[in-house]
Amino acid sequence: MKASYKSIAIEAKNIIKEFKVDNTTTKVLKDISLQVMKGEFVSIMGQSGSGKSTLLYILGRLDTPTSGKVYMNGTDISHFNDDKMSIIRRRNIGFVFQFYNLIPNLNVEENIMLPLLLDGKKMNDYKNQLNDILEIVGLSDKRKHIPRKLSGGQQQRVAIARALIGKPEILFADEPTGNLDSKTGAEIMQLLRKINQESGQTIIMVTHSPEAAGSSNRIITVLDGVIAE
Repeated sequence: MKASYKSIAIEAKNIIKEFKVDNTTTKVLKDISLQVMKGEFVSIMGQSGSGKSTLLYILGRLDTPTSGKVYMNGTDISHFNDDKMSIIRRRNIGFVFQFYNLIPNLNVEENIMLPLLLDGKKMNDYKNQLNDILEIVGLSDKRKHIPRKLSGGQQQRVAIARALIGKPEILFADEPTGNLDSKTGAEIMQLLRKINQESGQTIIMVTHSPEAAGSSNRIITVLDGVIAE
């Protein structure tokens, strides 16, 4: 059943991000605040250099803000150390990127199971879950294939399955269709939309594509480091 939007999955408060090179300071994000509710599918859009990917990385704590706070389920995770964030990323957050980042010498099911194995879990304990996720992404017949035997769209499906195998609270996607042709990209967006609708998975996606953003429930536009009205 799809989640109702009654509780906040993640919240950003007064996020500022600056980069310093020599004596020059560039403010990429300028006092951004936002909330994403559990079960939402949100797209973050903006031109190149607008700060949209930086915002996503800060929300997912792949980057830290210069100032401001990020709350996940009401807990401030803005300045958790690497060890604490590594646990949260393995157990509470899933990531999908433009480039699939699969391990070349591991087959499909091994790539999908990698986050759980890194978290000390045993593959045998997750056979049913693995079968289910392979069915959802349409790769049950490709489970023993290595990445170079797969198309780009199939590799991205593996990356999505890997991000979802641990049942994360939030799935972050950075240009998930950016490396795909339009037909394959549309199929990936249909898959993400299906996952959101059928399981209530919270998804936050950065995209430059209006077509991809059309699959989401809400669009946030970032313009020159601020959220455009």
